Amino acid sequence: MDSALILAFAVTLGAGLATGIGSALAFFTKTTNKSFFAVAMGFSAGVMLYLSFVEILPKSTKYIQETTGETAAMGIAAAALVAGMIVMAVIDALVPSGANPHENTEVELLGESQAKSENRANKALLRTGLFVALAIAIHNFPEGLATFLLVLDDPEIGIALAIAVAMHNIPEGIAVSVPVYYATKSRAKAFRLSFLSGLAEPVGAVIGYLLLAQFLNSFSLGVIFAMVGGVMVFLAIDTLLPTARNSARGHLTVYGFIAGVAVMAASLVLLRL
Repeated sequence: MDSALILAFAVTLGAGLATGIGSALAFFTKTTNKSFFAVAMGFSAGVMLYLSFVEILPKSTKYIQETTGETAAMGIAAAALVAGMIVMAVIDALVPSGANPHENTEVELLGESQAKSENRANKALLRTGLFVALAIAIHNFPEGLATFLLVLDDPEIGIALAIAVAMHNIPEGIAVSVPVYYATKSRAKAFRLSFLSGLAEPVGAVIGYLLLAQFLNSFSLGVIFAMVGGVMVFLAIDTLLPTARNSARGHLTVYGFIAGVAVMAASLVLLRL
């Protein structure tokens, strides 16, 4: 197998399995560090937004321009960017709000949720965990394909995006594991379900690539990359920033966001020297 394909799959797999890190954090710490999550989510949002507008969109326009004029390429890329956001919005609309990780922007804390969980029926808790896992798996499909294709095309940008995706998968892992753990009293079951929801990322990458491989050319790649940018913009605005703001007060989210943009910009410049 091509080494580029192996690298792209390995990076996407690592990003998806970060849900397991979130699950482990929930089990082995009594409370989650809200300040850390606020900074981490803000940082991830900064990385995603910077990559989307500074790297991915221009890359998309360049690819499309190989078969069209410059103005047409800019228009098509912009339309594809919006289309990517619309796709994620439609996915959100199809997932029940109670199980949608993008609707629940509070980072679930093991210590704080225990008292509330004791008042709920185990069956209801387990159902919640299963629905959240399903919702995360659905959302991870396009994320996985986006990460895979970007690593395949440009490993530097793709790996940076994968790190940002992994950081935002950590609280999703917590959201799956906590209700399942309280319903079943089994860390193994909760971790397994959280782990499996993260596997949707590499599965989405493989299925998407196999379906699209025969259609990939400069124009289609340009459109796909612009849609990837739209997916990342939606995730940053709809999930990461609200989660960060709800996790801690003050300007930690902003500081994390600024750090994400600065680190991403500096790393891309240094990599090109």
